[in-house]
Amino acid sequence: MSGSKDYLRKLSNFDRKGYNKGRNYLIQALWFGIMNVFFMKWWLPQRFRPPILRMFGATIGKNVLIRHRVRVLWPWKLEVGDHCWLGEDLWLLNLEQIQIGDDVCLSQGVMICTGSHDYKSAQFSYRNAPIRIESGVWLAAQTLVLPGVTIGQGATILARATIKENVPPGTIIRD
Repeated sequence: MSGSKDYLRKLSNFDRKGYNKGRNYLIQALWFGIMNVFFMKWWLPQRFRPPILRMFGATIGKNVLIRHRVRVLWPWKLEVGDHCWLGEDLWLLNLEQIQIGDDVCLSQGVMICTGSHDYKSAQFSYRNAPIRIESGVWLAAQTLVLPGVTIGQGATILARATIKENVPPGTIIRD
């Protein structure tokens, strides 16, 4: 285990620079209320989920299936193409833009994370970047996609993989 005093966290110096939520506090609070009281619930008919996201600024294509317990941090930073499936327990932690192409399947428990912190920064500065998932991609159960990644058209990422760098089109990742 390597370490250095240079990397000791000084969270009191955290300044929140490098992250714009994109909407005012009232809209953020309204979204969190709607998401937690209605949007994520099993009893809400699936056909209502895409229009709710659109009401908050998301771009959602046609014939998009969104299961219950899907979490979206900021709908206004989300684009989903046509004929996509978003599985139970999906978490779209979109501090930055997430773009999802057509015919994409994001299975149960997948996490798409556009934001983190710089581990080398004593101030714990943000290290955020958008994520793009091109058409025809399948992310199997509990896949984790980290900031700044593009997953190429037709790629298949099998269960529990962690994706830290771009994935070329047609690639199959098994770990």
